[in-house]
Amino acid sequence: MNIKTFLYRIFFQSLNRKLISNNFIKGTGIEIGALHNPLFVNKKQAKVLYVDRMSVKDLREQYPELNDTNLVEPHYITDGETLTNIDDSTQDFVIANHFLEHCQNPILTIKNMLRVLKKDGILYLAIPDKRFTFDIDRPITTIEHLLKDYDDNGESSKLEHFREWVTFVDKVQGEKNIQKSIENLINTDYSIHYHVWTYKEIEAFLIYLIKNMNFPFEIIKKSVEYESIYILRKI
Repeated sequence: MNIKTFLYRIFFQSLNRKLISNNFIKGTGIEIGALHNPLFVNKKQAKVLYVDRMSVKDLREQYPELNDTNLVEPHYITDGETLTNIDDSTQDFVIANHFLEHCQNPILTIKNMLRVLKKDGILYLAIPDKRFTFDIDRPITTIEHLLKDYDDNGESSKLEHFREWVTFVDKVQGEKNIQKSIENLINTDYSIHYHVWTYKEIEAFLIYLIKNMNFPFEIIKKSVEYESIYILRKI
């Protein structure tokens, strides 16, 4: 990718997120895992409280590559997949910007996001399209795989995901080196992309949740380009 294409992609992505946020993010809600790149919100119409699994101090230890950037201080330190510290039906919106791919159990994660939303609340999902990221060589996550992860909370596939990351993203070669890299990532609780999709699989997944699992939401807006953005309304 040349620098001009890269800069255009960043500009388009930023502008698109801003326009969508301005139209749909209103009231009081949460953003999960914002790190150094929180979603733009119109402060005249929205108040955001931030959720992360670690304090800023611990996040800097986890991601030393971000030491020179500003990180959002979380208001809630809790697991973004379970949102244990967030009460039911309390949020006007939930923002999950490039978060779902980090979740071991995406179905449970969406279920809990819907749990904390008020009726008619908005779930903002932005998911990278693997074709435009370092995940390009990884196999697409199927619905069958996601259902299995829902049944056992992703435990039986955890090592498989780390092996994919080490071999296809980090490009580690040799079984001993692969095993060592996997162990290091797991021991440090490093947050990898467990699952990868293109926009086609994400949409199929969301429709499956509606039709086959009776998840209480409707898709009211989508934008698919270099990432997939879906605006869901809880019903």
